[in-house]
Amino acid sequence: MTVRIKWLPLVLAAALQPAMAGRTEDALLASLRQAHPATRFDRVAPTPVPGLYEVWMGENVAYVRRGHVRYLVFGHLFDTRRMQDVTASRKAGGIARQTPLVVDGSASDGAVDLPTIPVEDAIALVRGTGARRLLVFTDPACAYCRQLDAALRRLRDVTVLHYLLPYQGRQLPEAIWCAQDRDAAYARAMADGAMPAGPAQPCASPLERNLALAARLGVQATPTLVFADGRRIAGALGSDDIEAGLARAAGGIDQADSLARSGHGTHRQ
Repeated sequence: MTVRIKWLPLVLAAALQPAMAGRTEDALLASLRQAHPATRFDRVAPTPVPGLYEVWMGENVAYVRRGHVRYLVFGHLFDTRRMQDVTASRKAGGIARQTPLVVDGSASDGAVDLPTIPVEDAIALVRGTGARRLLVFTDPACAYCRQLDAALRRLRDVTVLHYLLPYQGRQLPEAIWCAQDRDAAYARAMADGAMPAGPAQPCASPLERNLALAARLGVQATPTLVFADGRRIAGALGSDDIEAGLARAAGGIDQADSLARSGHGTHRQ
C-alpha cells in the first residue's frame, strides 16, 4: 500500500500533463489575440524547443515565447542534427490547412492552372510514369535547394519541373542552362555545387522569364514547391512530406495526412 501511495502523485502528474499543455497553448493564444487585436491568430502549437511555440495565422507561421507576446519571430525552424526544415515539414504535413495559391487571370476559380505554365523554361526530371506533376523554383547555388533535390530524386511516378532562379548569382544557372547536356549539368551541380565541365556555350536563358513567373506566383524564396492543386510550400521538404503534398493535390487528403504522420522516409537576398 505504501508503494502505491508513493507512485500515485507521479501517475496523476503524467495524466495531467496533456491537459496542462493544452491550457498553456490556449492561454498563449488568448494573450496574443488581446495584444494584437488586428491580427487573426488561428492556433498555437508547441515546437521541439522547450518554451518556444508556433503561432499559425492562416498559412503563415511565426514563433513566440510564453510570456513575450509582444515579439514574434518569422522564419524557419531548422533541426541541424537531422538536417530538416521543421517549419516546412509542419506546413506540408497538414498541421496548418493551407489555401490554394491565388493568381489573377489564371484558372477560372483563381487557383494556379499548372498546364498553362511554360514547360520549355524548366529542367524536367521524370521518375517512373511521370504521371504526377510538381513545380520547383530553385537556385543551384542554394544549399537547401540541393538538399531538396536529393529528396525529389527519391520520388516515384512524378514529373518535376525545375525553374532556375538567379537569386545567388546568374553564372551557375546560366552555365547549367547553356551546357551541352543540361540535365547532367543540373544533376551534378545539385549534387556538389560544381560548375558544368567545359567552356560555356552562349545561349538565351529563361532566367528573366522565370523571375517574372516567380513574381506572378508570389515566390520569394528558394526552394519553393508548387503542387498541382496550387498549394505552395517554401523549404527543403523530405521525400515523405513531398509525397503527402502530392497525395493531397490528387485529392487523397486522408492518405496525405497518414504519410505525414508516419515519420518514414533561403529567402531571396
